[in-house]
Amino acid sequence: MLPGPDTLPAVEEIAVAELGDRIASVPQPVVVRGLVRDWPLVQAGLRSAREARDYLARHARPVDLPVSIADPSQRGRLFYDEAMAVNFRMGKGRLADILAGFDKAEGRDADEVPTVYLGSIDIRRYFDGLHEANSVDLGREDALASIWIGNATRIAAHNDHPRNLACCVVGRRRFTLFPPDQFANLYLGPIDITPAGRPVSLVDFEAPDFESHPRFREALAHARVAELEPGDAVVIPPLWYHHVEAKAPFNVLVNYWWRDTPRYLGQPQTALTHAIMAIRDLPEDERAIWRAMFEHYVFSGGEAARAHVPVEGQGVLAPLGARAAERLHQFLLRSLSQ
Repeated sequence: MLPGPDTLPAVEEIAVAELGDRIASVPQPVVVRGLVRDWPLVQAGLRSAREARDYLARHARPVDLPVSIADPSQRGRLFYDEAMAVNFRMGKGRLADILAGFDKAEGRDADEVPTVYLGSIDIRRYFDGLHEANSVDLGREDALASIWIGNATRIAAHNDHPRNLACCVVGRRRFTLFPPDQFANLYLGPIDITPAGRPVSLVDFEAPDFESHPRFREALAHARVAELEPGDAVVIPPLWYHHVEAKAPFNVLVNYWWRDTPRYLGQPQTALTHAIMAIRDLPEDERAIWRAMFEHYVFSGGEAARAHVPVEGQGVLAPLGARAAERLHQFLLRSLSQ
């Protein structure tokens, strides 16, 4: 069992009035108490979980939503099975029908109830009026607003490339957060077969096996915890790892993802995957050359690589705009199809 919130350091808290422009620049996670407490959905959930479900059902569009379902024996941990396949099944259904299942399960022993989890549901796509009545003005039109609905769940530690504002709307959430440089100490699993699209820690935070994962002790030395009540929010900078526990029988979270760079620049994870295919298994001496070339062209920022080239001929060596990025994207598609 992990140290409790009284043992792990708490994430720094700031007042709502302090957030302002800091939301786009905080270098470390911060908790904002009461940021969304006035939302109608938060207020409905404070009255009762069933009233929150009714509120959601009234705003849901008449379309099927994707849902993950796990056996009660998994105790809310959406993860891998012994064969390293995911330990849950995917289904689809109308939100009203899914929420009716929560109504029927209310009051039952958690050990008898399957885990039901709707993760990363695009609010604007699947709901009418929900975003307009319950939203944070980030001053960014490109922020993706998602809703997460479920009973008690444990989501393995993972990170995201975009910046993240996660708002606890119904129930309670516990975030255990780690700096980006702790990735090796978290014992991440495969990057191509994952429970939710990002590599996750293979450590069971409820019962860590320090013999199999000894470096996890070092990760814990850098961990921070954020305990969120309804209306509270946590700002998670890019690439910070977070293990997320939904603690109540019914929980809702709304989060916003946005990038500090334009979307046309692509996903770094795609580049990592391609590098595994094209570079990782080369002879060691060749890898060393490519490491130096990546430093020269990429990780240094590329200034030395273009300094001697006339501006009109720099091509992709120059900082990328939308048009140049699209040309490069098409070039890569043609290269990968050969």
